[in-house]
Amino acid sequence: MTKPRVVIVGAGFAGYHAAKTLSRTARNRAEIVLLNSTDYFLYLPLLPEVAAGVVEPGRLSVPLSGTLDGVRVVVGEADRVDLQNRWVGYRMPEGDGGRLAYDRLVLAVGSVNKLLPIPGVTEYAHGFRGLPEALYLHDHVVRQIELAELTDDPAEQRARTTFVVVGAGYTGTEVAAHGQLFTDRLVAQRPHLDVRPRWMLLDVAPRVLPELDERMSRTADRVLRRRRVDVRMGTSVSEATPDGVMLTDGEYVPTCSLIWCVGVRPDPFVAELGLRTEKGRLVVDEYLTVPGFPEVYACGDAAAVPDLTRPGQICTMTAQHAQRQGRLVAHNIAASYGQGRRRPYKHHDLGWVVDLGGRDAAANPLKVSLAGLPAKAVTRGYHLLAMPGNRARVGADWLLDATLPRPAMQLGLVPANAVPLESSSPEVPVHPVHPR
Repeated sequence: MTKPRVVIVGAGFAGYHAAKTLSRTARNRAEIVLLNSTDYFLYLPLLPEVAAGVVEPGRLSVPLSGTLDGVRVVVGEADRVDLQNRWVGYRMPEGDGGRLAYDRLVLAVGSVNKLLPIPGVTEYAHGFRGLPEALYLHDHVVRQIELAELTDDPAEQRARTTFVVVGAGYTGTEVAAHGQLFTDRLVAQRPHLDVRPRWMLLDVAPRVLPELDERMSRTADRVLRRRRVDVRMGTSVSEATPDGVMLTDGEYVPTCSLIWCVGVRPDPFVAELGLRTEKGRLVVDEYLTVPGFPEVYACGDAAAVPDLTRPGQICTMTAQHAQRQGRLVAHNIAASYGQGRRRPYKHHDLGWVVDLGGRDAAANPLKVSLAGLPAKAVTRGYHLLAMPGNRARVGADWLLDATLPRPAMQLGLVPANAVPLESSSPEVPVHPVHPR
């Protein structure tokens, strides 16, 4: 008898953990297929450390085939879902197409860079959502410091050593914090370069880390300002040019580096499904199933999962939610085959961790606010526990960084044109056109 097939689209936090849990609970009852654009799971929270040269890029890439026993991995980009006939269409890296029929479908396509209708941003900014972007930023920062050393023009030196980060959320704050330490070390290795790198962190929000506890915000803000990061809340970019950025307060800042960390939005693939969405995310019930299609599940950033701990609201787009939703999807799919009972998704916030580089961090595990070395220990311990692989290698990189000088050179692996900021679906308000 042919086994039913479960197709999982996306191998981020939600999709990877759905596949991993299903491989243990329902492997003998179903065929499990994981469709993803790469053959690895990427541990996104440590990307700022890759950009700063603390962690080797390969450490964050956990191979799918080597860690998901009993799961068939298909490398390709989903481009269509036929909900009536139950199949997923996809495009492989070399251009060939294919279809995967399914009995159960899990949509965990994740999120992409959030764009705003600001002139010049898509042309001159770079995002920070993947490994290629982190590698590019590392090379770009090193290149700007090297070029600054070669010029005798003080204005050009200042522009090349000025780095503007837009978005003071989790990612932007860590990029600025690690970046300032990184460039300070680069300049210290160049005695002929008499300039201190300037990092700017901008956000329209009233405080750093606006989505987290205020005590964590104060800790991060204090650390950044102590390092002389130019933190400007209530300020953003109104226009980007080849030579700098115009701020919303009217100041023009010459720079060669605009790093876009404003946030994320659901993958545009969600909008193409023709299903009901909320804030761009696929509407599901508390069991993570799509209304009207009980064989279709959605989880992670792509799904508007009801937050049962906050009635009337949906879960935030975080790795903490995505990972747990992926596991619950696997449990509920197993239940649909008669193995256990399905459960609603309900998760209370367990706290957050933010690594600020060096010996600094901010954390509030179980609502206990920590800073400095205790927070650093909690932060790194959390990441090691959360990573599905390469823990020893990441730990070794941290140890080497603490004891040996950090080498810094351009690898030249990712050119700028290989990591453009997505511009196909900018978030421009659409006003309905009424017939006259």
